[in-house]
Amino acid sequence: MQRARPPAILEATRASLHPPGSAMLARRSLALILLALAACRPAETPPADAPASILDGTLIDLTHPFNAETVYWPTAQGFQLSEDFKGTTDAGFYYEANTFTAAEHGGTHLDAPIHFAEGRWTADAIPLDRLAGPAAVVDVRARAAADPDYQVIPEDLEAWEAAHGPIPEGAILLLHTGHGRHWPDPAAYLGTDRRGPEAVPDLHFPGLHPDAARWLVENRRIDAVGLDTPSIDYGQSATFDAHQILFAANIPAFENVAHLDRLPPTGAFVIALPMKIEGGSGGPLRIVGIVGE
Repeated sequence: MQRARPPAILEATRASLHPPGSAMLARRSLALILLALAACRPAETPPADAPASILDGTLIDLTHPFNAETVYWPTAQGFQLSEDFKGTTDAGFYYEANTFTAAEHGGTHLDAPIHFAEGRWTADAIPLDRLAGPAAVVDVRARAAADPDYQVIPEDLEAWEAAHGPIPEGAILLLHTGHGRHWPDPAAYLGTDRRGPEAVPDLHFPGLHPDAARWLVENRRIDAVGLDTPSIDYGQSATFDAHQILFAANIPAFENVAHLDRLPPTGAFVIALPMKIEGGSGGPLRIVGIVGE
């Protein structure tokens, strides 16, 4: 069901899209858009350390750059950028343009629910208010450092809640395994630098246990899950159960998220905007955190 949007906020948002150009006005525009998104959610008390708007916070880029070193699944096509033109045209002005090709799933990217759940949202169908929300950052670095195949379990989520309170409704749940420190070394990040189907059995990295995915679906109302590894399911998974459970509930995933060490456990706000590929099962993602100063 579409949530109602207050007309006053909508009018302010529309007006903000056409101001005189300046960096400050651009920041105010985004702040108004964030307020409009927040207004689509049920009323709740924000954390005491949450930024009131983008003007009160620091922007944190949680996205790895796309280039020749970007990590992709061993069976997927990597990122390629080819030059179409670079230089001075016959008309005397400078011009530069490129063509890029890549698989949907690689680098910092979105997994749309359709990726593992027939009939669920495609990349372009995910409502915008499901792509922005308060961040709940669960730190499991100690356990993941001791076990490269570690899976986040319900007890990890319950321990976080014991320290910080219930995971907020509409939250973006981010799992900080510490695995992002290996980016972009494929041998360390994937567990192997081999390519092709024969490399898949050699994959080793942390993920979300199916029991924890089921706990989230049954007990909390989160908007998305993200983590700093190549997949929501751990590297040795053959059936991708966490994907299946989350996506059946139309909960998208953000994979290969960068710089989770720069977010606090609570109080940050996240905006995750994927390439709007019509009918897509995923796509490149630009994800940003806003942290109160």
